[in-house]
Amino acid sequence: MKKLTLYSMTILSLMLLTSCEAVETIFKAGMWWGIILVVGVVGILLWLFSRGKNS
Repeated sequence: MKKLTLYSMTILSLMLLTSCEAVETIFKAGMWWGIILVVGVVGILLWLFSRGKNS
């Protein structure tokens, strides 16, 4: 009986909690910041290398 109660509470909490949505939003924001930073760093490196070849 104790096992059944633990399982039912676990299933009930998984269905009712919406923390997955918060985590999903955080990871989406993190992903976009990561993409922006990588594109920025690659752009700066390309600019530095192209500047060095012109001299």
